[in-house]
Amino acid sequence: MDNQRLLIWALFAFLAWITYQTWVTDYAPKPVPPVTAEATESLTALPEVVGESDELPAISDAGTPDAPPTTPDVAGEPAVSTAAPTVTISTDVFDVVISTKGGTLQGATLKKYPVAKDSPDVLVQLLATEGKEFGLIESGVRAADGGAEATHLETFAAARSRYELGDADELVVPFTWQDASGITVEKRFRFSRGSYEIGLEQVVSNGSGAPWRGAEYVRIKRHSAEQERSMFDVDSYSFIGPIVYDGDKSEKLKRDDLIDDGRYEYSAQQGWIGSIQHHFLSAVVPTPGVDYKYDVAVSGNVSTSSTIRRSLVAITPGASETFATTVFVGPKLQEQLEQIDKSLKLTVDYGWLTIISQPLFWLLSFVHGYVANWGVAIILVTFLIKLAFYKLTESSGRSMAKMRQIQPRMKALQDRYKDDRQALSQAMMELYKREKVNPAAGCLPILIQMPFFLAFYWVLLESVEMRQAPFALWITDLSTRDPYFILPLIMGAAMFGQQKLNPAPADPVQAKVMQIMPVMFTVFFAFFPSGLVLYWVTNTLLSIAQQWKVNKVVEAESKAQKAGKKGKGG
Repeated sequence: MDNQRLLIWALFAFLAWITYQTWVTDYAPKPVPPVTAEATESLTALPEVVGESDELPAISDAGTPDAPPTTPDVAGEPAVSTAAPTVTISTDVFDVVISTKGGTLQGATLKKYPVAKDSPDVLVQLLATEGKEFGLIESGVRAADGGAEATHLETFAAARSRYELGDADELVVPFTWQDASGITVEKRFRFSRGSYEIGLEQVVSNGSGAPWRGAEYVRIKRHSAEQERSMFDVDSYSFIGPIVYDGDKSEKLKRDDLIDDGRYEYSAQQGWIGSIQHHFLSAVVPTPGVDYKYDVAVSGNVSTSSTIRRSLVAITPGASETFATTVFVGPKLQEQLEQIDKSLKLTVDYGWLTIISQPLFWLLSFVHGYVANWGVAIILVTFLIKLAFYKLTESSGRSMAKMRQIQPRMKALQDRYKDDRQALSQAMMELYKREKVNPAAGCLPILIQMPFFLAFYWVLLESVEMRQAPFALWITDLSTRDPYFILPLIMGAAMFGQQKLNPAPADPVQAKVMQIMPVMFTVFFAFFPSGLVLYWVTNTLLSIAQQWKVNKVVEAESKAQKAGKKGKGG
């Protein structure tokens, strides 16, 4: 019984910790200093492109004679120039805005993802030129030896100001730049139906009379600030900021660490960089198998993540070279991420229970493909999990049923040895051995449930597929709490009914703890995602049905044994 008591208190501690994570609010965030001219110059300096023996000088955005004035920096929020003409691209999944100044991606509005379910017209913006949604994806080519180069500071020409995918499956939007020396750069953005992937090609053609040497770069700029926590906002408890992959492992880079430790740098042939915004991602995946240098830095309220091709490419007169990069701007749909690069799936962070969460999400997705309702999928998957562990939990249930039958004899032993705890323990152990009862068997169902409970929690929290997913009736979003607390109340009532089927603990203190558990669980679960509560309710109801059946079987077996003994005695 000591093991069972320990497990109960461990479960309480775990739930208290989860509740603390949900309820706690951080102290007021530290004020974020505005971006000064010096900081801007340091931050936006183009990273160096380094080969085995070549080095390209860095240049700065600030102080460029041809650069138009930027919009005011309001309340410390970053802002960039909006004076250059822009090109708008509309597909079936998003609207993208590209500036002719450098061919910079400076706007991305997701058509299928409102910020809040009750405001369907206010859509998620992953790229913007100002405010907290500030985000840019800049690109360009650098030249060695002072040659002509088309950086994100140069003005490109565009044939049209608006493009639409329409009924086509693919759309290519070109931007061109030409130097007087004969160097031409065509920057092509490739869009596909149903996809948030943007193919970026920078084609350098050498029409001059001398060889051209250089390389390409792509970088992500994002708004960066201390993350505010709110007990009523699930999004505020997910990581927001840069993420990197070095070909071996992914790593999320915290703002404070970047400020304290400085620029984060690494090199890889199979790497990528990204910026996470809970369910959404901006990422740059360069051509695999080529050496790239990566760096991430924070200055003021802007973070910059860059990829730079390390080895310079030589282009002879009359020849051309295409630098290809994949850009992703959209929701973290795992199927699409895997199509680009299998490691991109690591941006969906299920924590230390990924080994359970990932298969669980796959199973949920598979079932959802047939039932088209995530709530129904959760119920069916819970049933499948229960079925998979049925035999294991059945043996535990039989022990609990036998414990229930011998409770009168246990009570008699407690009365007989009430002043001698050692003798009581010995007598109880003999009774358990004689009746083939394991008092710790009741812990098994809880031990089985806890990993799946945590796995469901992370799947619901991190999977964009379940964001704002409706179930039925009043449950319109499985990723947020039940607005009327009906499911938690049903869960509490189900737990109370479950207790009635199990034997009461012999320890009075433990018995009182068990009595208040349904109330405590109801309070704890009131602010959990309703999909998680739905899982627990379904699991509890199935456990009740299983234990009721086991109790009936054990009672029938006991009666048959007693009848057999009487028959032999007669």
